[in-house]
Amino acid sequence: MASSVGNERSVNPVLRISQLDALELNKALEQLVWSQFTSCFHGFKPGVLAHFEPEVKAFLGLILWKFTVYSKNATVGQAILDIQYKNNLSQTEKYQPLSKHQKLWYLIFTVGGRWLEERCYDLFSNRQQQSFCKIKSYISFGSGLLKLCGLLNFLIFLRKGTFATLTERILGIRSVFCKPQSVRQIGFEYMNRELLWHGFAEFLIYLLPLINVQKLKLKISSWCLPITGLSNSENTLAAHCRECSLCGEWPTMPHTIGCPHVFCYYCIKSNFLFDMYFTCPKCGSEVHSLQPLKYKIEMTKLHV
Repeated sequence: MASSVGNERSVNPVLRISQLDALELNKALEQLVWSQFTSCFHGFKPGVLAHFEPEVKAFLGLILWKFTVYSKNATVGQAILDIQYKNNLSQTEKYQPLSKHQKLWYLIFTVGGRWLEERCYDLFSNRQQQSFCKIKSYISFGSGLLKLCGLLNFLIFLRKGTFATLTERILGIRSVFCKPQSVRQIGFEYMNRELLWHGFAEFLIYLLPLINVQKLKLKISSWCLPITGLSNSENTLAAHCRECSLCGEWPTMPHTIGCPHVFCYYCIKSNFLFDMYFTCPKCGSEVHSLQPLKYKIEMTKLHV
Protein backbone atom coordinates (compact mmCIF):
# COMPACT_ATOMS: atom_id res chain seq x y z
CA MET A 1 0.00 0.00 0.00
CA ALA A 2 2.98 2.29 0.18
CA SER A 3 2.88 4.90 -2.55
CA SER A 4 5.86 6.29 -4.42
CA VAL A 5 6.48 9.75 -5.78
CA GLY A 6 5.23 10.97 -9.18
CA ASN A 7 4.41 8.34 -11.75
CA GLU A 8 5.87 5.53 -9.64
CA ARG A 9 3.05 5.47 -7.12
CA SER A 10 1.10 2.23 -6.88
CA VAL A 11 -2.43 1.95 -8.19
CA ASN A 12 -5.54 1.10 -6.21
CA PRO A 13 -8.51 -0.63 -7.91
CA VAL A 14 -11.80 1.28 -7.99
CA LEU A 15 -15.09 -0.23 -6.90
CA ARG A 16 -17.74 -0.78 -9.56
CA ILE A 17 -20.18 1.56 -7.83
CA SER A 18 -17.59 4.36 -7.77
CA GLN A 19 -17.01 4.03 -11.52
CA LEU A 20 -20.75 4.13 -12.22
CA ASP A 21 -21.15 7.12 -9.91
CA ALA A 22 -18.43 8.94 -11.85
CA LEU A 23 -20.28 8.30 -15.13
CA GLU A 24 -23.54 9.65 -13.66
CA LEU A 25 -21.76 12.75 -12.37
CA ASN A 26 -20.32 13.34 -15.85
CA LYS A 27 -23.81 13.19 -17.38
CA ALA A 28 -25.20 15.53 -14.73
CA LEU A 29 -22.40 18.06 -15.41
CA GLU A 30 -23.02 17.97 -19.16
CA GLN A 31 -26.73 18.59 -18.64
CA LEU A 32 -25.98 21.44 -16.21
CA VAL A 33 -23.55 23.12 -18.61
CA TRP A 34 -26.03 22.80 -21.49
CA SER A 35 -28.93 24.19 -19.47
CA GLN A 36 -26.82 27.15 -18.29
CA PHE A 37 -25.66 27.78 -21.85
CA THR A 38 -29.17 27.68 -23.36
CA SER A 39 -30.47 30.00 -20.64
CA CYS A 40 -28.28 32.73 -22.16
CA PHE A 41 -30.41 32.60 -25.33
CA HIS A 42 -33.84 32.91 -23.75
CA GLY A 43 -34.15 36.47 -25.02
CA PHE A 44 -33.32 35.53 -28.63
CA LYS A 45 -35.61 34.24 -31.34
CA PRO A 46 -36.96 30.75 -30.53
CA GLY A 47 -35.03 27.97 -32.26
CA VAL A 48 -31.87 30.02 -32.82
CA LEU A 49 -29.73 27.09 -31.59
CA ALA A 50 -31.76 24.33 -33.24
CA HIS A 51 -29.73 24.24 -36.47
CA PHE A 52 -26.36 24.29 -34.69
CA GLU A 53 -27.16 22.27 -31.57
CA PRO A 54 -24.84 19.29 -32.34
CA GLU A 55 -21.91 21.61 -33.07
CA VAL A 56 -22.54 23.69 -29.93
CA LYS A 57 -22.69 20.55 -27.78
CA ALA A 58 -19.49 19.29 -29.40
CA PHE A 59 -17.76 22.62 -28.67
CA LEU A 60 -18.83 22.51 -25.01
CA GLY A 61 -17.66 18.89 -24.82
CA LEU A 62 -14.31 19.95 -26.26
CA ILE A 63 -13.91 22.58 -23.55
CA LEU A 64 -14.79 20.07 -20.81
CA TRP A 65 -12.34 17.55 -22.28
CA LYS A 66 -9.56 20.16 -22.38
CA PHE A 67 -9.86 21.02 -18.69
CA THR A 68 -10.55 17.49 -17.43
CA VAL A 69 -9.19 14.48 -19.30
CA TYR A 70 -6.49 16.35 -21.21
CA SER A 71 -5.23 18.37 -18.22
CA LYS A 72 -5.87 16.07 -15.25
CA ASN A 73 -6.28 12.56 -16.71
CA ALA A 74 -9.72 12.41 -15.11
CA THR A 75 -13.27 13.49 -15.82
CA VAL A 76 -15.15 15.80 -13.48
CA GLY A 77 -17.02 12.90 -11.87
CA GLN A 78 -13.75 11.04 -11.32
CA ALA A 79 -12.07 14.11 -9.84
CA ILE A 80 -14.91 14.46 -7.32
CA LEU A 81 -14.46 10.81 -6.28
CA ASP A 82 -10.63 11.07 -6.24
CA ILE A 83 -10.26 8.80 -9.30
CA GLN A 84 -7.93 9.05 -12.31
CA TYR A 85 -7.43 7.28 -15.61
CA LYS A 86 -4.41 5.00 -15.89
CA ASN A 87 -2.73 3.85 -19.08
CA ASN A 88 -3.47 0.14 -18.82
CA LEU A 89 -1.43 -0.65 -21.94
CA SER A 90 1.81 -0.04 -20.04
CA GLN A 91 3.67 -3.12 -18.84
CA THR A 92 4.30 -1.79 -15.35
CA GLU A 93 1.83 -1.97 -12.47
CA LYS A 94 2.80 1.52 -11.35
CA TYR A 95 0.65 4.47 -12.29
CA GLN A 96 1.17 5.74 -15.84
CA PRO A 97 -0.78 8.76 -17.14
CA LEU A 98 -2.64 8.64 -20.43
CA SER A 99 -0.69 9.27 -23.61
CA LYS A 100 -1.64 12.10 -25.95
CA HIS A 101 -2.96 9.61 -28.49
CA GLN A 102 -5.26 8.05 -25.90
CA LYS A 103 -6.57 11.47 -24.86
CA LEU A 104 -7.18 12.44 -28.48
CA TRP A 105 -8.99 9.19 -29.30
CA TYR A 106 -11.03 9.59 -26.13
CA LEU A 107 -12.21 12.96 -27.47
CA ILE A 108 -13.04 11.45 -30.87
CA PHE A 109 -14.97 8.50 -29.42
CA THR A 110 -16.98 10.48 -26.89
CA VAL A 111 -17.54 13.99 -28.24
CA GLY A 112 -17.00 13.22 -31.93
CA GLY A 113 -19.12 10.10 -31.88
CA ARG A 114 -22.04 11.88 -30.22
CA TRP A 115 -21.78 14.77 -32.71
CA LEU A 116 -21.68 12.39 -35.69
CA GLU A 117 -24.75 10.50 -34.50
CA GLU A 118 -26.81 13.68 -33.89
CA ARG A 119 -25.73 15.38 -37.14
CA CYS A 120 -26.37 12.29 -39.26
CA TYR A 121 -29.80 11.95 -37.72
CA ASP A 122 -30.62 15.55 -38.64
CA LEU A 123 -29.28 15.14 -42.18
CA PHE A 124 -31.06 11.93 -43.09
CA SER A 125 -34.24 12.13 -41.02
CA ASN A 126 -36.24 14.06 -43.65
CA ARG A 127 -34.62 12.67 -46.80
CA GLN A 128 -36.73 10.23 -48.82
CA GLN A 129 -34.30 9.30 -51.61
CA GLN A 130 -33.25 5.66 -51.84
CA SER A 131 -29.55 6.42 -51.44
CA PHE A 132 -30.17 8.42 -48.28
CA CYS A 133 -32.40 5.66 -46.94
CA LYS A 134 -29.59 3.15 -47.42
CA ILE A 135 -27.10 5.40 -45.64
CA LYS A 136 -29.58 5.93 -42.83
CA SER A 137 -30.09 2.17 -42.48
CA TYR A 138 -26.32 1.62 -42.35
CA ILE A 139 -25.95 4.29 -39.69
CA SER A 140 -28.81 2.78 -37.67
CA PHE A 141 -27.24 -0.66 -37.96
CA GLY A 142 -23.85 0.66 -36.83
CA SER A 143 -25.42 2.52 -33.91
CA GLY A 144 -27.32 -0.59 -32.82
CA LEU A 145 -24.17 -2.70 -33.10
CA LEU A 146 -22.25 -0.25 -30.91
CA LYS A 147 -25.03 -0.32 -28.32
CA LEU A 148 -24.95 -4.11 -28.33
CA CYS A 149 -21.18 -4.06 -27.82
CA GLY A 150 -21.67 -1.55 -25.01
CA LEU A 151 -24.14 -3.91 -23.35
CA LEU A 152 -21.73 -6.83 -23.60
CA ASN A 153 -18.94 -4.65 -22.21
CA PHE A 154 -21.18 -3.65 -19.29
CA LEU A 155 -21.89 -7.31 -18.49
CA ILE A 156 -18.14 -8.02 -18.53
CA PHE A 157 -17.62 -4.97 -16.33
CA LEU A 158 -20.08 -6.31 -13.78
CA ARG A 159 -18.14 -9.56 -13.79
CA LYS A 160 -14.56 -8.25 -13.62
CA GLY A 161 -14.93 -4.66 -12.38
CA THR A 162 -12.74 -2.95 -15.02
CA PHE A 163 -13.53 -0.81 -18.10
CA ALA A 164 -16.98 0.57 -17.32
CA THR A 165 -17.45 1.85 -20.89
CA LEU A 166 -16.62 0.48 -24.30
CA THR A 167 -14.36 3.48 -24.97
CA GLU A 168 -12.21 2.66 -21.96
CA ARG A 169 -11.81 -0.96 -23.10
CA ILE A 170 -10.88 -0.01 -26.67
CA LEU A 171 -8.33 2.61 -25.60
CA GLY A 172 -6.96 0.55 -22.72
CA ILE A 173 -7.57 3.15 -20.00
CA ARG A 174 -8.53 2.10 -16.51
CA SER A 175 -9.94 3.92 -13.50
CA VAL A 176 -7.76 3.87 -10.37
CA PHE A 177 -7.71 5.77 -7.10
CA CYS A 178 -5.28 8.68 -6.95
CA LYS A 179 -4.37 7.93 -3.33
CA PRO A 180 -4.48 4.82 -1.17
CA GLN A 181 -7.86 4.51 0.53
CA SER A 182 -7.47 4.78 4.29
CA VAL A 183 -9.91 3.72 6.96
CA ARG A 184 -12.23 6.55 7.95
CA GLN A 185 -12.04 7.49 11.60
CA ILE A 186 -15.43 8.49 13.04
CA GLY A 187 -15.50 10.45 16.29
CA PHE A 188 -17.53 9.36 19.30
CA GLU A 189 -19.36 12.72 19.49
CA TYR A 190 -20.33 12.49 15.83
CA MET A 191 -21.77 9.00 16.34
CA ASN A 192 -23.75 10.23 19.37
CA ARG A 193 -25.27 13.06 17.34
CA GLU A 194 -26.19 10.69 14.52
CA LEU A 195 -27.82 8.21 16.89
CA LEU A 196 -29.80 10.94 18.65
CA TRP A 197 -30.95 12.46 15.38
CA HIS A 198 -32.02 9.11 13.90
CA GLY A 199 -33.88 8.26 17.09
CA PHE A 200 -35.65 11.62 17.05
CA ALA A 201 -36.52 11.23 13.36
CA GLU A 202 -38.03 7.78 13.93
CA PHE A 203 -40.05 9.17 16.83
CA LEU A 204 -41.42 11.96 14.61
CA ILE A 205 -42.28 9.46 11.86
CA TYR A 206 -44.30 7.51 14.40
CA LEU A 207 -45.90 10.56 16.06
CA LEU A 208 -46.81 12.89 13.17
CA PRO A 209 -49.47 10.65 11.56
CA LEU A 210 -51.30 10.63 14.90
CA ILE A 211 -51.59 14.44 14.98
CA ASN A 212 -54.51 16.08 13.20
CA VAL A 213 -52.57 19.02 11.80
CA GLN A 214 -55.56 20.59 10.09
CA LYS A 215 -57.70 20.58 13.20
CA LEU A 216 -54.82 21.96 15.26
CA LYS A 217 -54.30 24.73 12.70
CA LEU A 218 -57.97 25.67 12.75
CA LYS A 219 -58.01 25.64 16.54
CA ILE A 220 -55.02 27.97 16.76
CA SER A 221 -56.54 30.29 14.16
CA SER A 222 -59.79 30.43 16.14
CA TRP A 223 -57.80 31.41 19.23
CA CYS A 224 -55.87 34.09 17.39
CA LEU A 225 -58.96 35.52 15.67
CA PRO A 226 -61.83 35.08 18.12
CA ILE A 227 -65.29 36.10 16.97
CA THR A 228 -67.85 37.06 19.58
CA GLY A 229 -71.38 38.31 19.59
CA LEU A 230 -72.65 35.94 16.91
CA SER A 231 -76.24 34.81 16.96
CA ASN A 232 -78.01 32.04 15.11
CA SER A 233 -80.66 34.29 13.60
CA GLU A 234 -81.27 34.38 9.89
CA ASN A 235 -80.15 38.01 9.69
CA THR A 236 -76.72 37.13 11.14
CA LEU A 237 -76.50 34.15 8.83
CA ALA A 238 -77.28 36.33 5.83
CA ALA A 239 -74.58 38.78 6.92
CA HIS A 240 -71.90 36.06 6.78
CA CYS A 241 -72.87 34.29 3.56
CA ARG A 242 -70.94 36.63 1.26
CA GLU A 243 -68.08 34.12 0.99
CA CYS A 244 -67.23 30.53 1.86
CA SER A 245 -65.38 30.30 5.16
CA LEU A 246 -62.96 27.77 3.64
CA CYS A 247 -62.18 28.84 0.07
CA GLY A 248 -63.09 32.54 0.40
CA GLU A 249 -65.17 32.55 -2.81
CA TRP A 250 -68.89 33.08 -3.34
CA PRO A 251 -70.52 29.93 -1.90
CA THR A 252 -71.49 27.29 -4.44
CA MET A 253 -74.50 25.33 -3.16
CA PRO A 254 -74.17 27.09 0.25
CA HIS A 255 -74.51 24.92 3.36
CA THR A 256 -74.23 25.50 7.11
CA ILE A 257 -73.01 23.29 9.94
CA GLY A 258 -75.02 24.88 12.75
CA CYS A 259 -72.94 28.04 13.19
CA PRO A 260 -73.43 31.51 11.63
CA HIS A 261 -70.98 30.77 8.78
CA VAL A 262 -71.57 29.49 5.27
CA PHE A 263 -69.58 26.98 3.23
CA CYS A 264 -69.57 25.62 -0.28
CA TYR A 265 -71.07 22.15 -0.32
CA TYR A 266 -67.96 20.51 -1.77
CA CYS A 267 -65.62 22.39 0.59
CA ILE A 268 -67.43 21.40 3.78
CA LYS A 269 -68.23 17.89 2.56
CA SER A 270 -64.64 17.06 1.59
CA ASN A 271 -63.25 18.45 4.84
CA PHE A 272 -65.84 16.61 6.93
CA LEU A 273 -65.10 13.33 5.12
CA PHE A 274 -61.40 13.87 5.73
CA ASP A 275 -61.88 14.73 9.42
CA MET A 276 -65.00 13.61 11.25
CA TYR A 277 -64.11 16.05 14.07
CA PHE A 278 -63.92 19.02 11.70
CA THR A 279 -64.63 22.42 13.26
CA CYS A 280 -65.45 25.79 11.71
CA PRO A 281 -62.25 27.75 10.99
CA LYS A 282 -63.99 31.01 11.99
CA CYS A 283 -65.60 30.17 15.32
CA GLY A 284 -64.42 26.65 16.13
CA SER A 285 -67.90 25.10 16.16
CA GLU A 286 -68.14 21.39 15.46
CA VAL A 287 -70.30 20.00 12.67
CA HIS A 288 -73.72 19.31 14.18
CA SER A 289 -75.62 18.89 10.93
CA LEU A 290 -74.89 19.69 7.33
CA GLN A 291 -77.87 21.72 6.09
CA PRO A 292 -78.40 23.71 2.87
CA LEU A 293 -78.85 27.43 3.24
CA LYS A 294 -82.47 28.56 3.12
CA TYR A 295 -83.66 30.00 -0.16
CA LYS A 296 -84.96 33.27 1.27
CA ILE A 297 -81.60 33.95 2.96
CA GLU A 298 -79.79 33.44 -0.30
CA MET A 299 -82.14 35.86 -2.04
CA THR A 300 -81.73 38.36 0.80
CA LYS A 301 -77.98 38.31 0.32
CA LEU A 302 -78.27 38.63 -3.43
CA HIS A 303 -80.39 41.78 -3.06
CA VAL A 304 -77.94 43.43 -0.64
